[in-house]
Amino acid sequence: MMSVSVELKSFNRAVEDLRAAVRSLHGRYGDVPAVSRLRNDLERLEIDVRDLAALPILRSGTATVEMQQLTDEPYDTAMWAEDADDEGLGGYRGTSR
Repeated sequence: MMSVSVELKSFNRAVEDLRAAVRSLHGRYGDVPAVSRLRNDLERLEIDVRDLAALPILRSGTATVEMQQLTDEPYDTAMWAEDADDEGLGGYRGTSR
């Protein structure tokens, strides 16, 4: 099992504090839109921190990132068949609609 970084441990503590505060707000105000949004934001934070915790870590403590080389070659025109949408150029021009 990978060890969790100091930053993630600190973040998890902050999320626990936020969770307690949001529970308190929910108890006081109920399911009003503002509290619902806060609950949703908290859930998204938890998802993001789980994603960060799952990143492979190098010994240096930095996440590995695979770099993709992009060429300057033109795109294959077959990718843009008849059904392509000319975004920003007047809308859909394909024949299948």
